[in-house]
Amino acid sequence: KRDTHISAIVTDVTIFKLHNSEKGGKMMVLRTASVLILSCVALLSPRAMAAMTDKATGIAFEPKLGSLNLFGVGVRRKGPIKVYSVGLYGMDEAQGGLSSISKGDKKAALATLQSGVKAANTTSFLLKMNFKVGGEKMASAIAESVAPRHSGDAGDVEKLKELIITGVASKGGTATKGTEFLFNCGEEGITVSVDGSEQGSVPGSGICAAFCDVFLDDSSVSPALKESCIENCCGP
Repeated sequence: KRDTHISAIVTDVTIFKLHNSEKGGKMMVLRTASVLILSCVALLSPRAMAAMTDKATGIAFEPKLGSLNLFGVGVRRKGPIKVYSVGLYGMDEAQGGLSSISKGDKKAALATLQSGVKAANTTSFLLKMNFKVGGEKMASAIAESVAPRHSGDAGDVEKLKELIITGVASKGGTATKGTEFLFNCGEEGITVSVDGSEQGSVPGSGICAAFCDVFLDDSSVSPALKESCIENCCGP
């Protein structure tokens, strides 16, 4: 079960006031006030703060990606094939919003997860390949998932596809097991990196929202990712 730890720090503040009396004397009045400072040191569950392993593939994810926290992990299946594992990394604010919602209220939890992640300044999806896939096929699969969710310029999706293909081309044209794709989503657009090498970005918040929906809407390509995020970030 998720443990919520809140530490309360009580600070004694001593205030001295000097009052001049009518006779010119001085009187020191000691007043002690107790100021309660609530410090939510660990609102998040220990599991949400630790490294996680996708049970379906055995692929591990670090607890932090820069300043972002690991929310959850899941597998992307295509029939019986476990294509890749994905980890969602998000900001403290989005994670804090989830911590106040019970995992038992799944509808509210999923809605808050989706809206919070999309509204955040930065959200990252780290994909780690578990199965060898050609660059063109991998790029097309992602583009085909993003396209129906994107209401903006269709050219944005094509640009995203090209960045993925270019990144995999530098590896010989095939995304082998262990290849990592990092998609950084933000207000200014989505940035694509392959095995740590940045390929470029597609500007616009619309393409980012569509990419987030690929993993977080009702037709998510990885239901396991959503379940993991709720399990690790929501309250009991």
